[in-house]
Amino acid sequence: MSTTYLRSPRSGLLAEPGTAASPAARLRGLVEAAFVPLLFLGAALLFRGIGFTVTVIDTDEGLYLVQAREWLRGAWPLVAVWDMHPIGAPALYAAAIALFGESIATIRMLGITCVAATAWALYGLVRAAREPRPVALAAGLLYIAHTVVLFGLASNTEVLFAPLVVASVALGLRGAVRAGTVGEGPRWGELALMGLALGCAFTIKPVVTPEGCLAFGLLTLPALWRRALPPGRFLAMAAAYAGLVLLPTALFGLAYAAQGHLGIFIDGSFLAPMRYSEARLSLAEAMQRVQVAVMVLLWPMLLALVALLGWGMRRGAGGRLTRVALLWFGCASVAIVGPGYYFPHYFLIWLPPLSILAALGAWRLARLARPRLAPTIFAALVAVVAVEAWRQEATVRIGRGTGIWNPDPVQEVVRAIKARLQPGDAIFIANYHPVVYALTDARLPTRFVFPAHLTGNFTEVADLDSDAELRRILATRPRIVVVDRGWWWQVRPDAAAVLTELLQRDYVLETTVAEERGPVELWRPKTAAEPGAAPGPALHPPAADASSP
Repeated sequence: MSTTYLRSPRSGLLAEPGTAASPAARLRGLVEAAFVPLLFLGAALLFRGIGFTVTVIDTDEGLYLVQAREWLRGAWPLVAVWDMHPIGAPALYAAAIALFGESIATIRMLGITCVAATAWALYGLVRAAREPRPVALAAGLLYIAHTVVLFGLASNTEVLFAPLVVASVALGLRGAVRAGTVGEGPRWGELALMGLALGCAFTIKPVVTPEGCLAFGLLTLPALWRRALPPGRFLAMAAAYAGLVLLPTALFGLAYAAQGHLGIFIDGSFLAPMRYSEARLSLAEAMQRVQVAVMVLLWPMLLALVALLGWGMRRGAGGRLTRVALLWFGCASVAIVGPGYYFPHYFLIWLPPLSILAALGAWRLARLARPRLAPTIFAALVAVVAVEAWRQEATVRIGRGTGIWNPDPVQEVVRAIKARLQPGDAIFIANYHPVVYALTDARLPTRFVFPAHLTGNFTEVADLDSDAELRRILATRPRIVVVDRGWWWQVRPDAAAVLTELLQRDYVLETTVAEERGPVELWRPKTAAEPGAAPGPALHPPAADASSP
């Protein structure tokens, strides 16, 4: 959807017929419609380009990539590769891979595209609020720049659902402005677009629920308050909106039910996230992570404070947008708190409203100067804050040198495995990055390919006897078992004991690859001629087991 449709309450795709625009106005609209998204796409490539230098930014990416690979081969997520999230993220990964091929570059470009789309939606939202074009551009650029921190370079769920959420809030704000200025109620077309967009976002991660409620509230409550929306129609719209949000999930559920896997779908999409949220961080641990996120986002936070002090209590477009962004920030905070673990990438949910507030704050500061200097000061403030965010992340990555000055250890592990692998061989990643499964094209020995669910500290989420599953996997004699000694401390004591026992008894250390944290070990099964070898199937290929996808 072009964000030019969001520029005013009476313009765009859903507008009523009105006075025809002049040729010059139409030309400006076309130029804006083409220039703005291209500007944001170029900025996203520039700021996020450093992500192409490494294979792994966040381990979650590898899980979604493996799910997508298996899905494209006919084995559905959760059934073939289990996770504690709905299947929206692997669906987007699978679509990107189907179009552009299976590679890390494809996944990075997926993230860049989503970030640029979110910036474009933010631009449309700010214009819908009747703020000037420079503020709208600044909000989009500040969002792009700050997605490089907090592990935002990864194409994670918070990056993937952001354009859908922001577009929905933009539609809601557009309706609120129209209700407040001309007394018109919401339209069914707007509600349908909003509901389907939030429904798609819900299939990626249900934490979008608070922001979905905000979007619906913006669309309907101002009109209800001004009697432009009858109560009966409001209730009908609420029911329709709830149905539209749940529709994509329901369609996925029907697809799983048709295959006899509805229980697996419900467990992975709903029950597992509930189990995950039962064990929460302590208040002290949570506050520490919040404090770190605030320090990382310090400059946009300070500009946001300027916006709140300067615009928060004022009438007019600036005050209205400031208050909406503050309310949005509160809803985003609820979404962050919900899961209970406060991982850095959770705080990316703050970025859309924070970017709006930061742009308004920079605009407020610039207006304190002489009118002739204000545009230059505004541009300089936005540029400095944006570049500072990029500098934070670039300094760390250049300092480590991975993929820039030094070899990428993940690629070294992949090469070492490929040199020892034959078609049809399985490998087992005990506590390393699951992306190695995809990059080596190895067969999976288990549904539970994410180490935290099997050997780590989140085994309760998977709701299985993880030690029994671990013994079963090693009994199938996968061609290579990958153990990261640098992450050994994250392996559960029981799982560590099982791995140590069985590796020492039935496997031989084949080689090691140097990682930042310590060596990554590649173990192979002992042959019949080697002392202590356990009886088992031949190495090439290993016997298939019932749980293999």
